[in-house]
Amino acid sequence: MKQALILVFTSILLFSCAKNGSVVPSVPVNFRITKTDPRVQALTAAGGAVTISGVGVAGIIIYRRFDGAYVAYDRCSSYQPEKLCAVNFDDNGLTATDPCSGSKFSLEDGSPVKAPASKYLRSYLVNTTQFEIFVSN
Repeated sequence: MKQALILVFTSILLFSCAKNGSVVPSVPVNFRITKTDPRVQALTAAGGAVTISGVGVAGIIIYRRFDGAYVAYDRCSSYQPEKLCAVNFDDNGLTATDPCSGSKFSLEDGSPVKAPASKYLRSYLVNTTQFEIFVSN
């Protein structure tokens, strides 16, 4: 009886893991930029967003929330990340769209706001000083 329960439990774990689907790969991120760099000029105001290529899986988005805090997300969509579709922020300044699936994500917290995506964008740690922005994991 005990062996049967262990077998059932193990089977459930294996099958449930397969249903989770792919996730955005974890890659080392250690990026630093000065706040005076012209590439991040849009971050001087709340609601500003910039994309940085060559960092993370598909580049990163750095966004300045309305409370003044900075957040950073990998541009690789969390919906079918194996396709490496890079999300682009929308003109409204509040969301980013996956051009492959049409999924939308909130820039405030990386949450999916339009299907088919159901997982958050991969987020990174952001630390700031008076002069620099550091993005890492």
